[in-house]
Amino acid sequence: MVSKTDDIQASVPNCNVNTVDLAEGETPDHQETKAPNKDPCACGHSASTVVMNGGGAHYHSEEESKQDGGGDTDGVEDSNEQEVIVIQDTGFTVKIQAPGTEPFDLQVSPQEMVQEIHQVLMDREDTCHRTCFSLQLDGNVLDNFAELKSIEGLQEGSLLKVVEEPYTVREARIHVRHIRDLLKSLDPSDAYNGVDCNSLSFLSVFTDGDLGDSGKRKKKGSDLEQIDCTPPEHILPGSKERPLVPLQPQNKDWKPMQCLKVLTMSGWNPPPGNRKMHGDLMYLYMVTVEERHISITASTRGFYLNQSTTYTFNPKPANPSFLSHSLVELLSQISPAFKKNFTVLQKTRVQRHPFERIATPFQVYSWTAPQVDHTMDCVRAEDAYTSRLGYEEHIPGQTRDWNEELQTTRELARKNLPERLLRERAIFKVHSDFAAAATRGSMAVIDGNVMAINPGEETRMQMFIWNNIFFSLGFDVRDHYRELGGDAAAHAAPTNDLNGVRAYGAVDVEGLYTLGTVVVDYRGYRVTAQSIIPGILEREQEQSVIYGSIDFGKTVVSHGKYLELLERTSRPLKVQRHNVLNEKDESVELCSSVECKGIIGNDGRHYILDLLRTFPPDLNFLPVEGEELSPESVRQGFPRQHRHRLACLRQELIEAFVEHRYLLFMKMAALQLMQQKANKDSKMATLTENNSPEAAVPALPSTENPDASAKSSETSTETLTDGKSDAVQIETTSTTDAPQPAATEATTTEAAPKAEQTTETDIPSAAATTMTASQATPTEDNVVPTVTTNGPLVPVATAIQNGECESPLEDPKSREVVLNACKAVGSISNTSFDIRFNPDIFSPGVRFPEDSVDDIQKQKQLLKDAAAFLVSCQIPSLVKDCLDHSALPMDGATLTEALHQRGINVRYLGNVLEFVDKTPAKAQLEHFYRIGISELITRCAKHIFKTYLQGVELSALSAAVSHFLNCFLSSFPDAVAHLPPDELVSRRKNRKRRNRVPGGGDNTAWASLTPSELWKNIVSEAQSYYNFTLHCENADQVVEKYGLQKITLLREISIKAGIQILIKEYNFDSRHKPAFTEEDILNIFPVVKHVNPKASDAFHFFQSGQAKVQQGYLKEGCELINEALNLFNNVYGAMHVEICACLRLLARLNYIMGDHHEALSNQQKAVLMSERVLGVEHPNTIQEYMHLALYCFANGQLSTALKLLYRARYLMLMVCGEDHPEMALLDSNIGLVLHGVMEYDLSLRFLENALAINSKYHGPRSLKVALSHHLVARVYESKAEFRSALQHEKEGYTIYKNQVGEAHEKTKESSEYLKYLTQQAVALQRTMNEIYKNGSNASIMPLKFTAPSMASVLEQLNIINGIIFIPLSQKDLENLKAEVQRRQQLQESGKSMEELTVDGPLELEDKIPMDVNVD
Repeated sequence: MVSKTDDIQASVPNCNVNTVDLAEGETPDHQETKAPNKDPCACGHSASTVVMNGGGAHYHSEEESKQDGGGDTDGVEDSNEQEVIVIQDTGFTVKIQAPGTEPFDLQVSPQEMVQEIHQVLMDREDTCHRTCFSLQLDGNVLDNFAELKSIEGLQEGSLLKVVEEPYTVREARIHVRHIRDLLKSLDPSDAYNGVDCNSLSFLSVFTDGDLGDSGKRKKKGSDLEQIDCTPPEHILPGSKERPLVPLQPQNKDWKPMQCLKVLTMSGWNPPPGNRKMHGDLMYLYMVTVEERHISITASTRGFYLNQSTTYTFNPKPANPSFLSHSLVELLSQISPAFKKNFTVLQKTRVQRHPFERIATPFQVYSWTAPQVDHTMDCVRAEDAYTSRLGYEEHIPGQTRDWNEELQTTRELARKNLPERLLRERAIFKVHSDFAAAATRGSMAVIDGNVMAINPGEETRMQMFIWNNIFFSLGFDVRDHYRELGGDAAAHAAPTNDLNGVRAYGAVDVEGLYTLGTVVVDYRGYRVTAQSIIPGILEREQEQSVIYGSIDFGKTVVSHGKYLELLERTSRPLKVQRHNVLNEKDESVELCSSVECKGIIGNDGRHYILDLLRTFPPDLNFLPVEGEELSPESVRQGFPRQHRHRLACLRQELIEAFVEHRYLLFMKMAALQLMQQKANKDSKMATLTENNSPEAAVPALPSTENPDASAKSSETSTETLTDGKSDAVQIETTSTTDAPQPAATEATTTEAAPKAEQTTETDIPSAAATTMTASQATPTEDNVVPTVTTNGPLVPVATAIQNGECESPLEDPKSREVVLNACKAVGSISNTSFDIRFNPDIFSPGVRFPEDSVDDIQKQKQLLKDAAAFLVSCQIPSLVKDCLDHSALPMDGATLTEALHQRGINVRYLGNVLEFVDKTPAKAQLEHFYRIGISELITRCAKHIFKTYLQGVELSALSAAVSHFLNCFLSSFPDAVAHLPPDELVSRRKNRKRRNRVPGGGDNTAWASLTPSELWKNIVSEAQSYYNFTLHCENADQVVEKYGLQKITLLREISIKAGIQILIKEYNFDSRHKPAFTEEDILNIFPVVKHVNPKASDAFHFFQSGQAKVQQGYLKEGCELINEALNLFNNVYGAMHVEICACLRLLARLNYIMGDHHEALSNQQKAVLMSERVLGVEHPNTIQEYMHLALYCFANGQLSTALKLLYRARYLMLMVCGEDHPEMALLDSNIGLVLHGVMEYDLSLRFLENALAINSKYHGPRSLKVALSHHLVARVYESKAEFRSALQHEKEGYTIYKNQVGEAHEKTKESSEYLKYLTQQAVALQRTMNEIYKNGSNASIMPLKFTAPSMASVLEQLNIINGIIFIPLSQKDLENLKAEVQRRQQLQESGKSMEELTVDGPLELEDKIPMDVNVD
């Protein structure tokens, strides 16, 4: 439903899916009776709707909703009604009276804590300088951690007094830190340096601050004032220069006013005993702008001047002492410049959009930065040397026990919505804090600032503990991974383990615990940071492991409790329970891979760790003696030797594979049942009567339900409400109503429609529809269907014959049908569809008991099939999606995401590129091929860079990095490393001491690298790792052969390797001097991988909202999405990628519903958030800029719209160059806006470029191309060049005629326009002839040259951006409702909205605003 942007980002709930949610059950009359926002999924619930699993709409397996809600789902549903009301509890207003200010009103909500009012006051312009105060109501001090609703007497209009409290050392420090933060609030250096979750945003540079009325054109007399529209030279189509400096335009606010020259802790700290007893807490030293040097005492009563100087200590108060409770008040009295500038600074600070200053949940690093002046900063200095542990988060008891926090938040209650929100919020907060602490610790470890716990051992083998986090390096210690590939395996294991942690975390089984895990790549080393299991450090590992194996399967133990806990994860994760032999040849039962270890901590919790083999091995990269892969794999040259033997399939692939098998299973069962049906016509007659639409399909009597679920713990009764609101109940053995792992971001599934079809239609069509529906879906982005994954599970017969109530499995024929189908698809059960994998197959050292030989054989076959499925289905489906532009990667990150969503590992990149190369439509995939090649090259370079950096010592780091970049990108043939001679001398002396950093080695070997050697290595790396042959010997050849841009390669390698470079223009192509010097390398950042906890309830609201919108219920959809936004904010705070998606969709809905101003405001937030959370030049940010420009234009802010479009074009040029299908859309937008402001020549340059790109990527006969021709023709018409206009419009007309036929309104429009152009051309010719004939006294007919109206430009803008408005009339409403249902069915059968609205003749009667992607 939403524009293409949404296909790109995996972590964004996808919007392009035919989301079919409960929402279908809504009939129009429900709308009036229910207030939609009170009802969590905005539809009338039948009391037995379990589709949303226990009312929580949260990813929990069926078993769990039983634990949570005691299985009483109806109860849960009802409570759901009130849950949302609780959230929406109305706020109220209180008055706040602070010393020295007028009382003011503050809107608060009953859920807030008193502490949150503190935060608001510390941010407000007039009270921001206070930190040490209490709030009092009628003289009673309020408890900071109390919720407002629990405070007696607090109501609408209550007066809260701000009362200054005495300071303590801690409070004084907090105060100084806060004042320093206020002084630095406009300074971007923290964002450039990547600290404290600050990040960059440049939107305000282009919108001149607020998006109010700034960009509107002023009327001067009758004509509009001309605005300057000429873009900078490098943005014009065809320009070859790609400057770097415009990436970070200078924001005028950033030249901060200087309020103080120096603010630092004094050397006289801490106060001596006798002064402590006078209340001295600490001393500060300052230099004012007027060059006055002062010494200040922080005492319990506040701050005052003392008489100390730099060299004499005299703590007596000066005269006057200016005792003030706040430092700002004190300084304002001493320094007039401080007073003036501080006021201006605070004014500017509060005027900035809040999203420019709020911290992001995870740190975002910028790969370029200007030279920032390094200023004196006491707080920063203090932070660097104390590990800030005491200060961390104001927690009593100092250092944080990360493990305890991570596990306690998991144990919070989750029975209803408020509880779940609280729980998810706590989990998210702890995770982001943990990720920040782990990143900081990892850097400290590599920089050599942390003492090892085994200092005697060789550096590679050292382990570290800092801040209650355990750190280990990614090397093969003690030959642990020797059989699996040594260091390569040790490097891959942590990311595999992290994927395992993510998967188990998403399943979220009560009682099973994983470790907090963060993987950090920094300076060429991989560090794994983990929380510490209580007690593990005191014991030997052998004693503590009570489940699994510590030696890869030689000795194996098992444990009943672990089996029970892991059994509950085996369904959603598709892990088969299996037996292995231990060293005594006894059979031991496991429900995970052998490496997975179970340890009971001293806290009594059951932990699992080493989850690196959670998912089954990838046989394409695991050659095994005597095993033959399936022909599809062999044809592609598999199996191939990989660096290590830990290559496993991605979870998304497993999901897609199981879904694929499920369809196969249904198809086979249906076919066999059809054959039986032929023999049993008489018996089936009853069912066919039931199929008439009027007859409600008899449901299983609901009384049976409890027994049904008792009969087998696996049977859940799912009720799917169909369009007609008859409840159709299907007894299913449900495998997953399971948590969809965060990674797959599953969207609500196609299951509902499939099941309905199966029940309501007779079998043959059921089989057919099921097939079409799903062929359309698995490839759709992110659709890893949830329920169907292990589907509405059969007994199929039940699903199909559920008109009859006796259990059909008593019928031996049906049982045989199911048995055959199960065998054919490799199901582990004979009575229902259930596919699981044994992760230990092909693990070296693991042996299986004799009696399971058959089973193991089956499992091996399943693994071969899955590996073949990846090659023969998933890769082609990815390429197909790129061909029809439903996947549009723009850079390396979005390409990787597109691969991962379909379960393709990046190690297949070579194969994907080969496949593209052999595709007949290769020309239309050129953009994809180019991005793939650039990704492949930069990844190879990153592999080499990693080992290269390990041999460099800290003092030579910038020289080494610049040398590497010169060899990689510069045309200068003999790049020589800079080794300044004086440093070399000292380096020799210190060699012995310095060698303690991990890796050590010969520290100058890096200097001998040459460009030709590096490119040889890249070529051989591409061959050995990706099995791809690159034909090139240096950067210039690559650029030439594959059409890459050096600036893009620089961006990709910098982001992947964590390099930050100086922002300036680099001359890559000079053959006389290298492009980079060591001064150009500013920093090396960590690259961090961690788990992203999800807000599941919010996500479900979001999906229901999308479903509503797709059905045309825009208002309800909008309400649901607003609700989702609330919940997202509740869990994630204000900044998060998913909130970004939510805002984008809201803005689009506001726009469609005609609220342009609201659309602008929401989209502005989306842009700011995207810049802050994803990065200023992330492909998503580029898309957000385009949307914002459209809404600006609609609001009449033309110059702003143009600036935004130019910015988007600049970013896109830098990220992927001009030759990309998205560029056509962008250029059409720019061309249209320029046409609107009558810049015809410029407009033509952009529109003709768009036409060329569209023709290349969509084929010359595409409707997109026809539209492009039309837009170009309109500009020629405005220029009165009718011949060219006619030529283009004829092209367009021909395409319409051939594609949609003569009768289609598009063809008619085009034909009308051709007539009009012809008339104009004839009129013009007559006039010209008249002039030729009669010379100057010719009577000239005035010709109509019309400047385009804004409305017509906007209409075209809407069309190219996929928004179509159709006016709505009353009588159409009836047809509309029927139409919506018809469209629903079409969607289910896999026909997308787009085909309906554009490619198919528009015979739809409905006149509603729709939202489609044209073509």
